[in-house]
Amino acid sequence: MTKAKPSRRRDSAASRELLLRAASELFADRGYDRTTARDIGERAGVDPALIARYFGGKSQLYIAVLRSQEDSDTFTPLTDDERLSGLLERVVQRGPGPIFQAALRPSADSAAQTMAMAELNRRVIAPLSARLAERGEERPELRAELLTAVFIGVILGRHAGTLPHLAGTTKEELLSLLRTVIPMDGPDDPAEPHAPEPE
Repeated sequence: MTKAKPSRRRDSAASRELLLRAASELFADRGYDRTTARDIGERAGVDPALIARYFGGKSQLYIAVLRSQEDSDTFTPLTDDERLSGLLERVVQRGPGPIFQAALRPSADSAAQTMAMAELNRRVIAPLSARLAERGEERPELRAELLTAVFIGVILGRHAGTLPHLAGTTKEELLSLLRTVIPMDGPDDPAEPHAPEPE
């Protein structure tokens, strides 16, 4: 009995790693919405039901994939034109992923919600707040949350199609409008390393 436990733990760890690797490949190739739990299980060579067992569900697995990607990365704030454009391109093409969705539609799973909010803060809010603080803005944390909420609201509203003019605009028009709302960096502002975008 005692000899079987380490083997089961190794099998669990191996299956979890296989799922993480398969999910990372599929999310990168197809995006979140077009990747199913069955796809991930087939690519990993394990029962897709293990996704729920080890991660809680597909969205939590997606967050786990994001968290496994070089935690030391420095995220460029949305005030950087390249970051804003790249992030907008991804959400226009693939739709808003679980991190952005969780900001407005909280998950019933408190652990998944906590992870989603931590990732949103790490990738978007904290870098934006730091940049605003560097500029001497008052209450940079509040302003960063407000600008993040505007960005998320725009992309979710566009994706849902409930606002016809917003839904019908091009990515270029949308980017131009967002630049008037988000205080973009000037040419003299220091560049920061770019990192994978949240979905």
